[in-house]
Amino acid sequence: MDREQILNLYDWAEGRCFRHPSKGVVPTAVVGTVHPRSDGEREVRGCADCVIGLEDIRREQAARTGVEYKPGRLGETTG
Repeated sequence: MDREQILNLYDWAEGRCFRHPSKGVVPTAVVGTVHPRSDGEREVRGCADCVIGLEDIRREQAARTGVEYKPGRLGETTG
């Protein structure tokens, strides 16, 4: 899959990237969640560059471990 195909797997909304807050409000996708003690659950959002970077890490990890790589799953909770 190319970059645009991977990005199209995500739902995008205006937000602040967790790694690049200085960019201001940009299109972001959910890449994870955190559970602060005093504040329930919060989404962690990433810009397109961060989503692709995280997908690259997942693809490389899958190749190392012999697991099938399926893009588009950042931010999903695992049981």
